[in-house]
Amino acid sequence: MTKNEIAVLNRLFQTAHTEDVLAWAWERFGARAAIGTSFQGAGLVIMHLAKEHGLKFPVFTLDTGLLFPETIEFKKRSEEFFGYEIESCTPDLTVEQQTQAHGPALWERDPDLCCTLRKVLPLQDKLSEMDCWITGLRRRQSESRAGLDIMEVYVLEGGGGRDIFKLNPMANWSRDAVWEHLRKHRIPYNPLHDQGYRSIGCWPCTRKTADGENERAGRWTGFDKVECGIHTFMAKKADFQI
Repeated sequence: MTKNEIAVLNRLFQTAHTEDVLAWAWERFGARAAIGTSFQGAGLVIMHLAKEHGLKFPVFTLDTGLLFPETIEFKKRSEEFFGYEIESCTPDLTVEQQTQAHGPALWERDPDLCCTLRKVLPLQDKLSEMDCWITGLRRRQSESRAGLDIMEVYVLEGGGGRDIFKLNPMANWSRDAVWEHLRKHRIPYNPLHDQGYRSIGCWPCTRKTADGENERAGRWTGFDKVECGIHTFMAKKADFQI
């Protein structure tokens, strides 16, 4: 697939229904495409649309060992609601082993390294098994995500330099539209949202947000950091043919 063909797809996907974008991915990649979720609202919408339209994508999550207890419990509830197992991708080091190797509370001293060890490297291993990563990223979440395309192509580091598709079918959804869908279809959601957490990650690096703040303002307070690295560690393709 050439750069021009990707551009054509992106133009078509801008006005396509999200379920049609997902159907394209299923037809093109089948089970070599997988939904990655951290159980935020957009990911739940993708999982629901896929199930409703018979698109049996595998689903995985990154279990850092530092998730809120509510998130861990919600994973079980999601599996019951959707009717399938959600794979947990875990770091090579437990939190205790990381403490022995790097000292206590690494997230307070070097959150980038902590995110790399606990999220980026496990994701890199998972992506090596896939051709297409389906995400719940939305343009309105933060300034760093405002330029998202629905279809993107990256070079997978550690994967022999091969290409991987990244599909962001929720890119043009608003937060209100996500929550309207969840409520309309009675889809369960992480109860932390009702406590003021709008973007939920690891408990040491996540706080509640106030009115007027962007959705991801509650992540890594006190650091010049807006992304954990899973969406920035790969180089986006410029000139390519697949």
